[in-house]
Amino acid sequence: MNAPVDIKSYMLEVGRRARAASRELARADTAAKNRALVAGAKAVRRDAKKLLAANADDAKGARVAGKDAAFIDRLTLTEKSIEGMAQGLEQVAQLPDPVGEVTELREQPSGIKVGKMRVPLGVIGIIYESRPNVTADAAALCLKAGNACILRGGSEAVRSNRAIAACVHDGLRAAGMPEAAVQVLETADRAAVGILLSMNEYVDIIVPRGGKDLIERVMRESRIPMIKHLDGVCHVYIDERADIDKAIRIADNAKTQRYGVCNAMETLLVNEAIAPKVLPALAKIYIDKGVELRGDEGARKLVPQMKRATEEDWYTEYLAPILAVRLVPDLDTAIAHIGKYGSQHTDAIVTEDEARARRFLREVDSSSVMVNASTRFADGFEYGLGAEVGISTDKLHARGPVGLEGLTSQKYVVFGSGQIRA
Repeated sequence: MNAPVDIKSYMLEVGRRARAASRELARADTAAKNRALVAGAKAVRRDAKKLLAANADDAKGARVAGKDAAFIDRLTLTEKSIEGMAQGLEQVAQLPDPVGEVTELREQPSGIKVGKMRVPLGVIGIIYESRPNVTADAAALCLKAGNACILRGGSEAVRSNRAIAACVHDGLRAAGMPEAAVQVLETADRAAVGILLSMNEYVDIIVPRGGKDLIERVMRESRIPMIKHLDGVCHVYIDERADIDKAIRIADNAKTQRYGVCNAMETLLVNEAIAPKVLPALAKIYIDKGVELRGDEGARKLVPQMKRATEEDWYTEYLAPILAVRLVPDLDTAIAHIGKYGSQHTDAIVTEDEARARRFLREVDSSSVMVNASTRFADGFEYGLGAEVGISTDKLHARGPVGLEGLTSQKYVVFGSGQIRA
């Protein structure tokens, strides 16, 4: 489909269709939602070759446009990742349906019973960049939580996103549910984002999944509530009481398992007492893998190949094979560094000292805090959420990977037997 001539009319029609679909979804039963998800998974497997072909066209266009290797990595689908999308749809189908669940039901002195019921948010607008798998994950979670969604992927992934959405629509039709429950915008016109951000009448929540510029734009232009995170400046702190082999495995994985993701480690903090035993071995692994190291004076004395770190490096989310390294004298300094330079995304400590681990868990104010595990586990799938629409570093409503519960709200429900207030 070509870009619509009247972008505003097109966007308002998308909003109207989403609002109408959200009302149908809100009353859909769990079985119907699950049928749509399972049928969508079958369509993804059936159309795997079509998805790969569409994605190959997208990747070719991105290379011609001069996108870097990390961007191409995020954009590229493989047979394995397509099977992962199908499994993700099926796993969301298997998760308990939060919609309609009543909790905290208590009888009051008046005789009424007061509780809380989980309900859908309504219409969710999701703006994301180069990862096409977000299309499947977001559609699955929004659908299971009873929400309609408007998906605005990056222009570089437009063919991939449309092909994935077609599979989701097959699932919706098979379950007798409205296709407008999941709408991928059929235009790459950047004006569409501005209009989406102003559609308060039709959109209940905006989820921006992209760079800092995108999120700052959403914060500046929109009055619609948001679920967001600005940066993923993630840390691993190797304590002086760490197991060395464990520390090396974790710090290697946290940085090099994948570079262009928000839960990859960007700064390594190492206790001065253990640094001579652990840092040279780690540096060799990083250098052999092509990671550029930028360190403070203490780190550079142990690893002379390191470049000198600047103040800006401690604030930077590289999303690339670059790592900042700092030696610290104690746990207090590590926590203070994370508090000053971190982004409240994901931070980890490697230690065999339980008291220090508990201090780190209590005092590091991030959406995910880990002990003896790679930061790469900060993910909805790894947390058992089936998938995620994003990771929130906000403190209200949802924090951390946002799964089904994060895509619902609560309302009070009251059960009486004829009571009136005196």
